[in-house]
Amino acid sequence: MLNRFPKYLAVCFVLLTTTINAQFFFFGRNKVQYEEFNWKVLKTEHFDIYYYEEFEELAEIGAGYAEKAFEHHKVTFNHIVTRRIPLIFYNTLPHFQQTNVISAYLPEGVGGFFEHLKGRVVVPLLTSLSEFERVITHEMVHVYMTDKIFRSLTDHRLPTTRRPPLWFEEGLSDYLSYQWDTQGQMIMRDAVLNNFFIGLENMNRIGGYVMYKFGQNFMEFVAHEYGRDKIFLTIDNFWRFSTFNEVLEFTLGEDVETIGAKWDYYVKQRYFPLMENKFPHSIKAKKITNEGFNFSPSYYEENDSTRSIYFIANRDGYTSVYKQSLDKDFKPNDDAEKIIQGERDAEFEAFHLTLPSLNVSKDGLVAIITKSGGTDALHLYSIEEDEVIKTYQYSNLLTMQGPRFSNDGKRLAFVATDKKGFTDVFILNLETEELERITNDYYFDKDPVFDKDDKTIIFSSDRTEGIFEKHFNLFSYDLDTHKMDYLTYVKADISTPHFTPDFKDLYFGCDYDGTLNIYKLDRDDNDQPIGMTQYTQFVTSIYDFTFTTDSNIITTAFEKFSFQFYELNLDAIPDSLKTFVGFNFNFAEEKWEPKPIDFSSVKERLQYENTYTLDYAFSQFQTDPVYGSRGGALMALSDLLGNDRYIFMIYNTAEVQSEILKNFNVAISRINLKQRTNYGYGIFHYSGRRYDIRESEKWFYERSYGGYFSLLYPFSFFERLEASITIANSDKDVDTEPLPRKSLLLTNSLSFIHDNSIWGPTGPMDGSRLRILLGYTSDIRNSNVNYYSFIFDYRHYFRTSQRTAIAARGALFVNNGKRARRYFAGGSWDLRGWPRWSIRGEKMWLSSVEFRFPLIDYVAVRLPFFGLAFANIRGAAFFDAGSAWDKEYKQTLGSVGVGFRMNLFNAITFRYDVGKKIEDDFGRFQPKLFYQFFFGWDF
Repeated sequence: MLNRFPKYLAVCFVLLTTTINAQFFFFGRNKVQYEEFNWKVLKTEHFDIYYYEEFEELAEIGAGYAEKAFEHHKVTFNHIVTRRIPLIFYNTLPHFQQTNVISAYLPEGVGGFFEHLKGRVVVPLLTSLSEFERVITHEMVHVYMTDKIFRSLTDHRLPTTRRPPLWFEEGLSDYLSYQWDTQGQMIMRDAVLNNFFIGLENMNRIGGYVMYKFGQNFMEFVAHEYGRDKIFLTIDNFWRFSTFNEVLEFTLGEDVETIGAKWDYYVKQRYFPLMENKFPHSIKAKKITNEGFNFSPSYYEENDSTRSIYFIANRDGYTSVYKQSLDKDFKPNDDAEKIIQGERDAEFEAFHLTLPSLNVSKDGLVAIITKSGGTDALHLYSIEEDEVIKTYQYSNLLTMQGPRFSNDGKRLAFVATDKKGFTDVFILNLETEELERITNDYYFDKDPVFDKDDKTIIFSSDRTEGIFEKHFNLFSYDLDTHKMDYLTYVKADISTPHFTPDFKDLYFGCDYDGTLNIYKLDRDDNDQPIGMTQYTQFVTSIYDFTFTTDSNIITTAFEKFSFQFYELNLDAIPDSLKTFVGFNFNFAEEKWEPKPIDFSSVKERLQYENTYTLDYAFSQFQTDPVYGSRGGALMALSDLLGNDRYIFMIYNTAEVQSEILKNFNVAISRINLKQRTNYGYGIFHYSGRRYDIRESEKWFYERSYGGYFSLLYPFSFFERLEASITIANSDKDVDTEPLPRKSLLLTNSLSFIHDNSIWGPTGPMDGSRLRILLGYTSDIRNSNVNYYSFIFDYRHYFRTSQRTAIAARGALFVNNGKRARRYFAGGSWDLRGWPRWSIRGEKMWLSSVEFRFPLIDYVAVRLPFFGLAFANIRGAAFFDAGSAWDKEYKQTLGSVGVGFRMNLFNAITFRYDVGKKIEDDFGRFQPKLFYQFFFGWDF
């Protein structure tokens, strides 16, 4: 362990000083800094609010929400957070995805996060102000819960690293931040009624959005069955026991099995009665798709015999645009055809899968919205020409959604969010390319649609006044007079309005009965809206729909944890299942306005300046009677936004006590991630006794000191350029040589990296990865060293089914010149079965082919006093081959075998392989099997 310790610190240092490189062994996608934000600070009574200039108005509103949540939670938790809380705001998802507070890339669906290390809260404004307030309230629950548990553990002198299970943390946060949760109720309805409900004993098996909703429902159950105070007593009692189940049992007074059984009974009591007058989609509609996740259907009829729907779907891990041909009865003719491959290049970097992002005009133009670089882009695809013929992208419009063509096909309405965070309706004139803004305020507008004569826009908005304030209702906007009027007025959220093809009726989605169903707008004899009629009575939601005839629709519906298309005839719905809801616009009298922070509590407004605080620090020091004292420490500092980082390392490699001063190793690095071009630089001093198998295969003592500079420029999410230069003075004493080797080494390298792969539980399953490196190393003082380097490493993943894939790798490594270093291979990552350094040479090639398949999805072992459970166990059959050579050495080796991989906690993968080694330049198999255990992701 003493010998390994310095190597361990060195590895940590390399990983940390190459933060600007992506993860996963020199591959990985990029977090691109498209914007250079001008950060400001608003100091309130309890918060330091960080925002940038354009977002000031909404940042003040968010600050008001934060102070309100602070006051509410201190009563709820019977606790007060005494430290100042850093709260960082972003105005849209594209800006939020550029944050450096955490290094991980943030996909769509992440609405905010609480970072435990420095207690930072990061929240973007993604939709409405009411959702903005909910997310702030949600994250403030994490602040209070973490602070209370930390202080409780500290008071009882216990380790402060313990935390409740994630389902409890997120469930409680959702429970205390939602008044009504349509999507959450939909998830629970579907899980219970379709036998997907996972009980208390298996809660740790689930993750993602489902985990949040199950946890929230469990809080509702505890409040109903045991009393709301028991939820917070669970936090008070957390310090008492080592396991969370023991905490639950002590607090609720019953064993976990009984608590779980009661929760199971609670959800069945609550949701089974819905089946009396609600219906599954598969009962009252015809399912027309069976795979993937399908959204934004748009019907197109080229002629009487050619019908199809265009839509966005994720069926193979990538979200793309598909076309599904339909027969005269609107049933699928063949398999859906992929017409635009998404998420493999910068143009179609990401689709907004769950948002309305596609529409087809009568003339055969398809409007598609994707993320492309730092903002969204609007693409026009011609069905006739089978290509994208025009792309619109605006620097001041960060996100877009809900495109809808006018009836004459000359204009396109959509919703976009500007740099202030305002989400408003825009109209693009396709002939003149002029862009007109229809609304301009902090209310959230969505789903615009033209009326029959293209003179009125109808859209959904949370600008609802009066007793139903903040709910999404329909509004009409006259494009000539600019007059805006209510079309609906209910305590519900309305979305996705659609006219019938003959424009006689307007239908829309509404969650008035607790989930999104289809309603029709009712008017009186003077054509004034008077109410709405509910047409469908589904137990789970309809997200969007498209008309194929005046009465026939195709819907996107959620059922059995899947989003599929269903065909439904509205005229076939009996009147007995329809329900009328009337409007009373007289209650819409007072205009609601969001309340900003009470400015009397504003202490300061400042320009942001870097203030560095400790990220982490660890050390180890040992004294041994033989080797003496040795040890080291690693420390990292960063500014609050994570843009600027300093890393300090010191360790000692002395093997005897007298060499302590001689063998101190020190390195200092700075990494800057603020701009698109990330860069890092530093200085170092390394000394110690080493063994280099790559060069002389001899022991030597080396003292090396110098500095380095590296930079990374991402072309897009998928591709980047890396460059580095290092200058190091090296004094090397080799045991068998009388004089030391003195060199001043200058090393340059330039790399191109591409990665659009997508991952399964243990490694990539689709896409490709490429790294090309050119380098040159020379001794600029004595010319003792002079060689160039070339690396080509390409990996491609062919998906053979939804859960199986063939992975192939081909790599070439070349060092050529005076005193060129040797490459080496062997081990679980390249030549399985062979020990590390089995082949080594100045030139080397490696290849691998592997078939990856699911083996066991979940296995549990029950023992008298405890149980074990494992998930995501996958199998592999592989063939590896490689060769290395130079003037003194040449050997070709290989191996074949099978194995399994197990993902543990989504953090580490354990691998076990069994196979046969191939030796003698592929001349024969070794007689015995090899058995190899290792950890790490598949290549």
